[in-house]
Amino acid sequence: MLLKIIRNVLGYSIAAMDVVTRPRGLKRAPQAQAEVDAQTANMSLYQFTACPFCIKVRRGMHKLGLNIQTQDAMNDPKARQELQENGGKVKVPCLRIQEAGKPDVWMYESGDILNFLQQKFG
Repeated sequence: MLLKIIRNVLGYSIAAMDVVTRPRGLKRAPQAQAEVDAQTANMSLYQFTACPFCIKVRRGMHKLGLNIQTQDAMNDPKARQELQENGGKVKVPCLRIQEAGKPDVWMYESGDILNFLQQKFG
């Protein structure tokens, strides 16, 4: 119980510091940003607000100027169930990539997610 309280206090402190110290996002021409937004419309990041690895991914998304929908897998039972049933485990961060005619990709590990996003949009 005490460990959970300490973890939450630290996690939310890190999340607050992220908001204060967040780097400036990548600026694109409106047409280029619209194209990126169309590509990211089929992506969702399953995350916990206070998870340091999730904060790392959200920070990277902001830096790249990506508008990827986030799902709170801790407080939203529906998102948690989707992650468990389709991704195979409740582990965050997890990037869900949906492409027409292909099975969904459930990408775990913050480093893998950031490398993928950097290669595709950086």
